[in-house]
Amino acid sequence: MRERTRLDGALGAWRALDREMRDNRDLIELGEAEDDGEIVAEAEAALLALRDRAARMETESLLSGEADGNDSFVEIHAGAGGTESQDWAEMLARMYARWAEAHGYAVEMLEESPGEEAGFKSVTMRVKGENAYGWLKTESGVHRLVRISPFDASARRHTSFASVWAYPVIDDDIEIEIEDKDIRIDTYRASGAGGQHVNRTDSAVRITHLPTNIVVQCQNDRSQHRNRAAAFAMLRARLYEQELQKREAEAQAEHAAKSDIGWGHQIRSYVLQPYQMVKDLRTNIEKGNPQAVLDGDLDAFMAAALAARLGARPAGSS
Repeated sequence: MRERTRLDGALGAWRALDREMRDNRDLIELGEAEDDGEIVAEAEAALLALRDRAARMETESLLSGEADGNDSFVEIHAGAGGTESQDWAEMLARMYARWAEAHGYAVEMLEESPGEEAGFKSVTMRVKGENAYGWLKTESGVHRLVRISPFDASARRHTSFASVWAYPVIDDDIEIEIEDKDIRIDTYRASGAGGQHVNRTDSAVRITHLPTNIVVQCQNDRSQHRNRAAAFAMLRARLYEQELQKREAEAQAEHAAKSDIGWGHQIRSYVLQPYQMVKDLRTNIEKGNPQAVLDGDLDAFMAAALAARLGARPAGSS
């Protein structure tokens, strides 16, 4: 039923687009016949807006992966560099939260490990909404920031790194076998604000999957049992996403013409000083307004990266 609803929605959107295009074309013909420039101008503006909608729908048609329609977990880890990188990790978390909110997605913070002075050592969030993973999977990799450090009294330029990892929230009907002997469960006191209960009890949960060395943790809830359940859901999702990566790697090996998107490698540079530029190193897409990007304007980067992953022509290109 969920798949049928998704397909019905896609077909309905395309039919509405076609209908509006025909209506505005007729309005242009009518305006020209009656020499009414105002009608023609309004119809042409509407057609330009339709073009943008069509480009996004064309890109969304590429979201055909097995888990693309699912919610997504997003993990952000500060790189080497102490406070600088930890502040950068917090900036990235805000950027993805703003992007999600702009697209009507809900964001739930699952784990935050504060830095010593500012920012976060690590952040884990869940983004809820249709195609959340399909879009966010293009963001996995290392993100580089160049700026004048607000933490440097000498106002020197610093380069900071943080890694982003997106993986899908999987449905309960997908079976992922996890044996007890393959995991280690640790409990600890949650960090940060949370009231006396959080500070006094070991409510936070960390699970390590020994065969793969995957580590997940959750401290969002005051209940250890709920944090444990959430951590297991994250572990199942990570194992599932690892299998998806394996399949994708095999598919790309068979189609060498496709762009090689290296997971865990630097994918984008955000330069605030000495000039203003954000550049995606996989697709060469550039934007000269870093503040807009840091406020969540990521659609152009995501669309180009998604098209490159699938060896497709970016939507709207000629």
